[in-house]
Amino acid sequence: MPTELSVGLAEPVRQQGIGVVAPFDFALDRELWRWVPDDVSLYLTRLPFFTTPVTVEMAVACGDRRAVRRATRDVLTPEPAVVAYACTSGSFVDGAAGELVLRRTMVDAGAPAACTTSGALIDALAALGVARLAIATPYVEPVTRRLVGYLAEYGVRTVSCEGLGLLGHIWRVTYAEVVEIVRAVDTDTADALFISCTNLPTYDLIEPLEQALGKPVLTANQVTMWAALRAMGRVAVGRGSLLDTGAAAEVQLTTTAPAELTAVPDPPAPVEIGPTRISAVRPAGAA
Repeated sequence: MPTELSVGLAEPVRQQGIGVVAPFDFALDRELWRWVPDDVSLYLTRLPFFTTPVTVEMAVACGDRRAVRRATRDVLTPEPAVVAYACTSGSFVDGAAGELVLRRTMVDAGAPAACTTSGALIDALAALGVARLAIATPYVEPVTRRLVGYLAEYGVRTVSCEGLGLLGHIWRVTYAEVVEIVRAVDTDTADALFISCTNLPTYDLIEPLEQALGKPVLTANQVTMWAALRAMGRVAVGRGSLLDTGAAAEVQLTTTAPAELTAVPDPPAPVEIGPTRISAVRPAGAA
């Protein structure tokens, strides 16, 4: 005779989701997952492959509206609450107007809400009241200069900047190398420090760097997931000034570009940087 099967388990909680549009070479899926609560899923899709090295031309190609529109539509099937464009250079390379176009493209493609890494950075700086920023990047100088220009459009002054000059394989950069470039770029005149590129591993570094520097440290993946989760009314999992201040609930997503869009300025004059006491020890288990 058939027997009744009862396992006594509660129904699983219905997952909320974030659609993530990432460049073809993005290699840090696991780092994004570390920022989200257990009941939030990530639905990732990648932009088309091309052979250009990490230059201004590659950043422009990553921000191609047709590719972003197609990728957004691809990731809508599981019904994400928000779609995040997870590429820093691709969202700042064409300035504030270009970042706005990316968000509008995703919304027009059907995203219920949309954010980009560079737009999230502006929101995070506003939440923390940062007007003077030091930036560390893995990029070649022309790409870093585009970031400086993008920030200037929002009234954020770059007081120091440094790039690793990499044309590829950014995900292979170690924690120790990230610490070294932070050491090179830190200055007392900066209100905060930003580590650019979603393909750069940084999750475990944020809190120890903040303790060593005595100022907020923002990273590309951190601000991206902070903004995406905030659009859902949720809070990112992790530590750091951005999350600890409760700013996630206080600032709305950026929806417009600055009133006046300026041309990309020249890079800032070199700043003399003194030594900073940061231990370049890679945390155990770091990727």
